[in-house]
Amino acid sequence: MKFNWPNLLTLLRIALIPVFVAVFYLHFTWARPLSALIFALAGITDWFDGWLARRWDQTSPFGEFLDPVADKLMVTVALVLLLQADARVTLAIPVIIIIGREITISALREWMSALGARKRVAVSWLGKAKTAAQMLAIVLLLYRHGIKAIPIYAIGMALLLIAAALTLWSMCLYLIAAWPELSRKR
Repeated sequence: MKFNWPNLLTLLRIALIPVFVAVFYLHFTWARPLSALIFALAGITDWFDGWLARRWDQTSPFGEFLDPVADKLMVTVALVLLLQADARVTLAIPVIIIIGREITISALREWMSALGARKRVAVSWLGKAKTAAQMLAIVLLLYRHGIKAIPIYAIGMALLLIAAALTLWSMCLYLIAAWPELSRKR
């Protein structure tokens, strides 16, 4: 395994998870905004490490494996923390949808890869839109505090519901693309 800047940024994202959790639970007024900033920083490194890997031709099997793992770990941890802090059904349902979809699609991609058909379930524009809505929603939900008359938490909840809808839509498209393999007789 070769260490390069894209891989180091991915490892940084994973290393930020315990820091993010610790900050989230601090009992200071600045803890939630700081946890939102840490999560936003992780989201930026996610975009930046992929851009650097492609631009500098530093893609690697290790990076291709670790990048989605780092993303899913950070998002799942953030969603679980948010749900623990605000255990309402209106938050629980989108959290369950998002985490359930991530597990389902990860398993589907692994299985399709074993069949040599991974490209059928490659990341699409819809998956990218889902990720953007999801990341922004989580940042706003983590920040929580309103800014003047702007209801940041309510906007975050609306974006999370949009992300959950996009999550279901993209999962259906991936399952439809994989259906010929899933329904094939042995």
